Amino acid sequence: MDQLVECVPNFSEGRNKKVIDAISAAISGSAGCSLLDVDPGASTNRTVFTFVGSPAAVVEGALSAARQASTLIDMRKHSGEHPRTGALDVCPFVPVRNVSMDDCVHCADIFGQKLAELLHVPVFLYGEAARKESRRNLPSVRSGEYEALPDKLKLSDWSPDFGPALFVPSWGATVTGARKFLVAFNVNLIATKEQAHRIALDLREQGRGKDQKVQAMGWYLDEANIAQVSTNILDYELTPLHTVHQEVCRVAEELKLPVVGSQIVGLIPLKAVMDSADFYIQRDGLFIVEEEHKVRLVISKLGLDSLGPFNPKERIIEYMVMSAELRPLVSSSLQQFVRSVGARSAAPGGGSVSAVVAALGAALGAMVGQMTYGKRQFEKEDHVMRRLIPQFHEATTKLLEMVDQDALAFNSYMVALKMPKKTSEEIKRRTAAMQEGLQAAVAVPLALAEKISVLWSPLKEMVVYGNIACKSDAQVAAKALETAVFGAYFNVSINLKDIADEDFTTATRKRAAVLLQEAKESAAGVLLAADQRDQSSLHNL
Repeated sequence: MDQLVECVPNFSEGRNKKVIDAISAAISGSAGCSLLDVDPGASTNRTVFTFVGSPAAVVEGALSAARQASTLIDMRKHSGEHPRTGALDVCPFVPVRNVSMDDCVHCADIFGQKLAELLHVPVFLYGEAARKESRRNLPSVRSGEYEALPDKLKLSDWSPDFGPALFVPSWGATVTGARKFLVAFNVNLIATKEQAHRIALDLREQGRGKDQKVQAMGWYLDEANIAQVSTNILDYELTPLHTVHQEVCRVAEELKLPVVGSQIVGLIPLKAVMDSADFYIQRDGLFIVEEEHKVRLVISKLGLDSLGPFNPKERIIEYMVMSAELRPLVSSSLQQFVRSVGARSAAPGGGSVSAVVAALGAALGAMVGQMTYGKRQFEKEDHVMRRLIPQFHEATTKLLEMVDQDALAFNSYMVALKMPKKTSEEIKRRTAAMQEGLQAAVAVPLALAEKISVLWSPLKEMVVYGNIACKSDAQVAAKALETAVFGAYFNVSINLKDIADEDFTTATRKRAAVLLQEAKESAAGVLLAADQRDQSSLHNL
């Protein structure tokens, strides 16, 4: 799959639509770049642009935007609530897909060097790209802001990483680097700027040091007539959204200040939303399995739509960059999938079909649960359904992913098969790639059988406690899952014969056989349990 890097340049202009549109056009017009979001702020006088592309494309897109901004933004006339050092204040590169942090550091290095050469301005590196520990932290690099640059650039400790150590009044300086996905999360308050800033001191990295992965400050949004605690969550896995929100609410309650929603600036990773959803579900004892419903829960709990609509398709990055090319089989219609299986092509084949059958089996298990849960006649089983349904729902999602994974794994082997083999070195590389491809082709169906293995016990429970009217659906689920394991076994077996590693082959063949035997016995057990259901219970409903 293609490499994908996110670039999030922050330009010091949030009020002039013509300037913002011109910068947007510069990014959109750059080959290979997809502009995902433009988020201007009048009070901050700053606009956050978010776009993605290949490593080389995003560097050129950022340079194009900077070139355009240099003719339109004059820092001598700039003022706003947000700290800044230059017309292009900060330009981070973030790994999204099939790229490492080192790749993004390289992007920052190339961009910084080219920007300095293009505009003859000072450029500093921060984050993972920092060459000095003192510059790893963005607020440290930005200390004193634009106004301090004339004196700061005279100090040897603040010699720029690229470009001249000279103050350029119209531009200032630019900070670029590489980092994890940063979540810009603002909590709204009916309060003064000073009160918001007091709360921010409990959060910000250089304040009281409570949360070392959160930067925060307080400001007032004149256009919304409210104050905000504005935060940058540097590691949302370490410090989730709900944790920041709860801390702000706690201090605000102590100060008798009302919290009136929150705001995401730019885009947010799906996992950050799901982590908060899981927190609220567990805390409040809720039963929610659909991803869409979990997103709605978080929007409601955090008040993310308090200042304007929060459209997940436009704010969650995975939804923005998701395309059919990433999951061509799962994204296709049923008719298209069936036709592609029947085409003159080795993939998709039995492996992908097995994954589809498995996903359908798991989905039927979830269906039986959903047809039982919440119905008055089965309310005594609600606690059982709350436990069982999520297992089938999660399995369905994972098994669907394997539909494309199987085809991709096989295709990697086919690519290796076509590698050159004229020299001994080429033959060696080709053989190694083929062996690696075969092991990958074995790993996917084996993982599929392992995933099904954990469903047998829940499925038997579902048959025993589920809606008796759905008995046939549970029976079909059992046979579908068993068939999928047979398919996985056959696909593992045919690829093992060409793998040279005997220890790997022996262990894998043994495990596949165990999983197949388990599937036969478990499916039979589920069908027997279904046959033994008391049919009279249907008439007593």
